[in-house]
Amino acid sequence: MKNYLVILFQLIVWSGYTLVEWLSVNDRFVFKVFMFLVFSYLAIYIGKMILKSNKRTMLITVISLLCYGLLQILLETLVPVY
Repeated sequence: MKNYLVILFQLIVWSGYTLVEWLSVNDRFVFKVFMFLVFSYLAIYIGKMILKSNKRTMLITVISLLCYGLLQILLETLVPVY
């Protein structure tokens, strides 16, 4: 149950990242990478607080990031935004 809770919280973090990236469309690539690192740290920190295991935290973070990335790709192909 904790794994599921962490995935849900991390998907909220990745959604926040997408919103912030959308709002900062004119920023340079370096700042976008830094912003991704900050949100990644936040997702890992949330997972670490709930799971209290480095190995499970990293595994769940990678899984949530892959799920979110696949969802983004799926939505971009189904609903193209111009």
